[in-house]
Amino acid sequence: MSDPVTSERRGDVALLTLSRADVLNALDAETLESLEAAIGAVHRDESVRALVVTGAGRAFCAGADIEGMRDFTTVDAARFSGLGHRVFASLEDLPVPTIAAVNGFALGGGCELALACDFVYASQKAKFGQPEVKLGLIPGFGGTSRLVRRVGPAWAKEIAMLGEVLGAEEARQIGLVNRVFEPEALLDATLAAAEAAAARGPLAVRAAKRVLQEGQGGDVRVAHALEQAAFAALFGSEDHNEGIDAFLAKRDPEFRGR
Repeated sequence: MSDPVTSERRGDVALLTLSRADVLNALDAETLESLEAAIGAVHRDESVRALVVTGAGRAFCAGADIEGMRDFTTVDAARFSGLGHRVFASLEDLPVPTIAAVNGFALGGGCELALACDFVYASQKAKFGQPEVKLGLIPGFGGTSRLVRRVGPAWAKEIAMLGEVLGAEEARQIGLVNRVFEPEALLDATLAAAEAAAARGPLAVRAAKRVLQEGQGGDVRVAHALEQAAFAALFGSEDHNEGIDAFLAKRDPEFRGR
């Protein structure tokens, strides 16, 4: 049986692809565990400076495997939700920039997967939604909290309570999606953005991500203190010296991550 998640390298960028196109890349326990293993490999590989997540075929990820959940008990449901939360938290916690390249349906768990990435690029054909209420359920992989942080409470409530599907352009207008591309241009555009992030000072990119994530939910004074500490610490890095020297010499910097 082929791996439900494939991994490849594009220079300094890792590309993870959900590869169950025949079931619209639906998330069952095996797929989640495979995704967790692939994310763990990225975390351990210090040569990876950015990550792109996408789906094979005409879907990014159509959500959890509904048929597989048909006979869940409450204990089964708690275990499955816990697995999804753990995997998506590991994605969100990666120190490098992560971009979802949403090529088609991103519904339920698929939308939650995209939300666990730092930002989202979408095909014009992409569709987003949390339709769980139509099944008598709610998002189970972190969608409620990440939706609020991404689009604000009012839009998050409408998306989660009505369960309607949004097109790519509407998703962009409310802040769920950063940019929208022609379908054939999506992956190249996403990889180009990842490569641009990978070319920046890696210590600085990691610090920016950490400060943004740790500071967004707390008191603004705590966020400012985090920023000040990270800003000052970077002045002790070789990358900072290289960046300044390259700027003054009008050449491209050669960052080494130290």
